Amino acid sequence: MNAHTQIPEGYRLDAKGRLIPEDSIKPIDKARDELVQELVTKARELNRALAQFKAAAFGDIESFVQLSAEEYGVSLGGRKGNVTLVSFDGQYKIQRAIQDYITFDERLEAAKGLIDECLKDWTDGARSEIKVIVQDAFRTDKQGNLRTGAVLALRRHDFDDPRWLKAMDAIADAVQVTGSKSYVRIYERVGDSDQYRPISLDIAGV
Repeated sequence: MNAHTQIPEGYRLDAKGRLIPEDSIKPIDKARDELVQELVTKARELNRALAQFKAAAFGDIESFVQLSAEEYGVSLGGRKGNVTLVSFDGQYKIQRAIQDYITFDERLEAAKGLIDECLKDWTDGARSEIKVIVQDAFRTDKQGNLRTGAVLALRRHDFDDPRWLKAMDAIADAVQVTGSKSYVRIYERVGDSDQYRPISLDIAGV
């Protein structure tokens, strides 16, 4: 039975698409259904409200950034449009963050080949720890994907071997930005300290 089929009065569709007479449904099953339907309705309302808040927050922050630049000559925003706004009393902090999703193209294999050559030649104990770091960097996660942060972290190691330097350049060239996600995070200060705790709003997915 499809979703457009008219359900006769006094019947309900079950999870398998069968028509079940109302009077044969147990009271506990009816009560469970009512609870689920009620909570889903409230959840959808909250989801819409969060989506509206997110859109409004991004719009208001962007308007303020432009106002600051145009009228006051103050440039707000860091790398890739990240912005932090703090209330006058320092009690609250709002961050607009834009996170890139990256992958690596085929040049990463060339980089790994060069790194492997280095590791074969570096037999002295002073460099043994880098072998563990490299092996861990190229370990995949549960979904079989490389952990991009661990691979990029290899570039912090400044070895003077030309092959290593060439491998680090290859890693940089292999980076491909496949998308980005924007976030608004809101924080409140913990007492009189310089620490902030988040006001929890999971709006990343809306």
